[in-house]
Amino acid sequence: MNTLALPAGGWRRDATVIGLVGVAHSISHFCQLLLAPLFPWLKDAFGVSYAELGFLLTIFFVTSCAVQAMSGFWVDRHGPRPVLFTGLALLGTAALGYAASPNYLTLALCSVVAGIGNGVFHPVDYTLLNRKVDKLRLGHAYSVHGITGSLGWALAPVLLVPLTLAYSWRVALAVAGLLAYAVLALLWTQREHLSLPKVPHTAHVAPAPEGSFDFLRLPAVWMCFGFFFFYAGSLSIVQTFAPQAARDLHAVPPALVAICLTVYMVCAACGMVLGGFLASANPERCERIVGIAFGLAALVALWVGFGSMPAALVPVAFGAMGFMVGLSGPSRDMLVKRATPANATGRVYGVVYGGLDIGQALVPIGIGLLMDHGRMSAVWLALAVLQGVLIVSALRVGHMGPRETARPAAA
Repeated sequence: MNTLALPAGGWRRDATVIGLVGVAHSISHFCQLLLAPLFPWLKDAFGVSYAELGFLLTIFFVTSCAVQAMSGFWVDRHGPRPVLFTGLALLGTAALGYAASPNYLTLALCSVVAGIGNGVFHPVDYTLLNRKVDKLRLGHAYSVHGITGSLGWALAPVLLVPLTLAYSWRVALAVAGLLAYAVLALLWTQREHLSLPKVPHTAHVAPAPEGSFDFLRLPAVWMCFGFFFFYAGSLSIVQTFAPQAARDLHAVPPALVAICLTVYMVCAACGMVLGGFLASANPERCERIVGIAFGLAALVALWVGFGSMPAALVPVAFGAMGFMVGLSGPSRDMLVKRATPANATGRVYGVVYGGLDIGQALVPIGIGLLMDHGRMSAVWLALAVLQGVLIVSALRVGHMGPRETARPAAA
């Protein structure tokens, strides 16, 4: 047990913490999609190619990955609150910088700033949830955390595109920056709910300098890192390529293609609600929940890629996949918590969730080549394979022994 965890409070206090963390998490996901919905306008404004615009996202996620690992140490040393406020401020500054950018180089520099801001959220969020929320409500906390992230993704195009059509892309990005600052102001007024005592020096594993890195010797930590790498790869396929691949395979009308991702995200949010109850009721069977959910999702992916279905069923298939992936979310986070040594929450989550950024930066390159060569079924096969790997990873983490998931002794 983590002796530094705060005493369990009532549901009102837990709900406040969960809500504040969720709002911050939604802004981080919202800012991940600041540029992508505006690519057609940015392409014309700066005279660049889609490849150059896509490279801005690579800059963002590579920077975020590097910062995510480091921010875990900052969270463990200085507490999550100042790191969270810094991240929100950087995201707001980056959005305003995008809005005022005179050239492509400035967009790239702002992508670095945005990546730094984005990199702090998972270590911050999970440190706050794991140490401030009663363990009986952790499954629901993880559920809300996942739902708010999905809502942040959904909000970006809904807000930015209409503002661009009505005014300009610069106005849209300026509004996004102000929204990030507004959330920062909200959290500042509620900052007492986000405070944690600093870890005393005596609570560290050992006085040796390498003691802070002992958690890197845990196989479970790297299994979780791999899990999130493949999870991010599968998510990037769904978000970027799967709707178009399904359109070509099943002659899906453009109107239905446009709603596939929305259906996926809405159903994923619904799945997370049920997943929160399952994770809370079955904390020792989380790996089974994850395995079954991704197994069913992989079967749906294979059906879309190689089966025959009317075009009207394609959005339904996206919804079924989204529901299963959402269902696994809270149990997935429970598995990471199980692999986390005492007093190293920030560091572990920083490293583990770095797999998300690397997966989102690398996997789309290979899938894009499949798309360029017209291998649409192969795109869906790749998605199913990644989901199959997730089954194995989850079961491996869930069955690791105590020596592999407990904090190692200091050298």
